[in-house]
Amino acid sequence: MDQDPTLKQLKYFAALSEAGHYRKAAERVGISQPSLSLQIATLETRLGLILVERGRAGAVLTPAGREVLARVGRILDDVASLNDLSARLKTGMAGALRLGSSPTLGPYILPKVVRRLHARYPSLRLYIHDAAPRRLLEDLLAGKHDLILTHLPVNSSDVTVERLFREPLKVAVARGHPFAGQAAVRDEELSGQTVLSLSSAFTLHDQIIGLCHELGATLRQDYEGTSLDALRQMTAMDMGLTFLPALYVQSEVTNRGDDVEILSFRRDRFARSIGLVWRASSADDASFRRFASVIREVAEEDFPGLVSTER
Repeated sequence: MDQDPTLKQLKYFAALSEAGHYRKAAERVGISQPSLSLQIATLETRLGLILVERGRAGAVLTPAGREVLARVGRILDDVASLNDLSARLKTGMAGALRLGSSPTLGPYILPKVVRRLHARYPSLRLYIHDAAPRRLLEDLLAGKHDLILTHLPVNSSDVTVERLFREPLKVAVARGHPFAGQAAVRDEELSGQTVLSLSSAFTLHDQIIGLCHELGATLRQDYEGTSLDALRQMTAMDMGLTFLPALYVQSEVTNRGDDVEILSFRRDRFARSIGLVWRASSADDASFRRFASVIREVAEEDFPGLVSTER
């Protein structure tokens, strides 16, 4: 090839593939239809490929066109990320950030975090995606997230971990359970008890397994919860007791007359650690640490006495 494709040609090709019609694509990118056709034809010449079938039905991508489009999408995403990075490095926090978050955590703290971020950094756009912690790490390393808010530990040498806070795990029992009415549960009382847990996709699962082995409790394997709500509902049916994070308890259980009772355990020292994690190779370290500081502020000021911050 005498010349490489231009970024403008790639954008026009992506617009055409999305619109499926030259006129509509030209309107979207703000040029005339003949100009768009010329740019697409030039792109095909430079690549030495036929990318688009032209007919009465509109513009249909050829097999080669579909292959090229997949790569064009990644190139345009990378360029957008580069522009966002430039904006954040120049202004502190701006552009778009893709945050992955655990569904056992995000819904109970992120609304307050988002409000503070928007007030402090109005140019920042935050795209949030929920997934189980193990999936979050996979997607972070694959570049699908810029950073993740998750239960620690995270086992990878390719990431940077910023510890944020510790969140107590409370014991939940059915109202008819022998422990109902107690303020707390002692270690020795858990011996022989049936314990419900989230599936192995969640880091909390490993923590509960370790406790069961330590105290002689039995982890129920045939019914693993897929969410904290599912765990609570199974507990309410007296299928076993469970451990629920304090932020969830405050949001979804306390003062709602629910069908489970909440008890303290180990004076709230049995807890999970929460951190913000990003790729060690990221050039956006300073912005991510600012992000972490906002989460710590929320933990300290909006949930005093409930969680304890870490640094």
